[in-house]
Amino acid sequence: MLIYPEINPIALQIGPLAIHWYGLTYLAAFSLFFFLATLRLRHQPFASITGVGAWSRRDVEDILFLGVMGVVLGGRIGYCLFYKPGYYISHPLEIFAVWQGGMSFHGGLLGVLVSQWWFARSRQRPWLQVMDFIAPCVPTGLAAGRVGNFINGELWGRFSSPDLPWGMVFKNSGSLQPRHPSQIYQFLLEGLLLFVLLWLYARKPRKMGQVSGAFLVGYGLLRFVAEYFREPDNFLGILALGLSMGQWLCIPMVVAGAALWVWAGKRSALVN
Repeated sequence: MLIYPEINPIALQIGPLAIHWYGLTYLAAFSLFFFLATLRLRHQPFASITGVGAWSRRDVEDILFLGVMGVVLGGRIGYCLFYKPGYYISHPLEIFAVWQGGMSFHGGLLGVLVSQWWFARSRQRPWLQVMDFIAPCVPTGLAAGRVGNFINGELWGRFSSPDLPWGMVFKNSGSLQPRHPSQIYQFLLEGLLLFVLLWLYARKPRKMGQVSGAFLVGYGLLRFVAEYFREPDNFLGILALGLSMGQWLCIPMVVAGAALWVWAGKRSALVN
């Protein structure tokens, strides 16, 4: 088994200014999104749109800005509502204490959906067209976030077999038993694997909504699997049917994604 290397969360410190690795992973996530979204401008059918509705680099910049707002606000509010509603109802001011940690992917996703609805409305574009554009650019950001989780030594996995070669002891977990490095599992599954599959799928024109539906199904299934190796939050534990909160939140994602993909497939128009 391996021992978690106890990485210093501060990447660089100059006097009172401290730059954390976690912040750098967020920067990497947004930079990767911008790079990939710029490449998406060359993909069909977006590259073939001309005139007033043509996609441009300015659109990517605005999408990224609104997306960051959606991730931060939605992620924080979602964590408060999904994971500790009773606590934050009693301590409402702590909702704003983001430096204490606590972000939810599913809340961040809802925040992005709302922010991109606003973008689509301001540009007079179909909302699903916008979501199909950005969906393949998201998984690399998720991968960067999981790297940040590993560096911080948080969100470790459940206990593994002592014989597992990559089983890892996280001393902060309060136990010296080896655990699954679930951050790495999620990095590989919902990060790299989902990116490759979705990027290849989206390279060809699809009917409007199908790329978004594929993302919801893909992420939901891969996250559902990864949750079997990830330690549930200690204040929630395992819920009904032996599932974690993360798994219960993935189920409506998969159902909605499958329904969207089937519905979109029955439409005659492509993404544009």
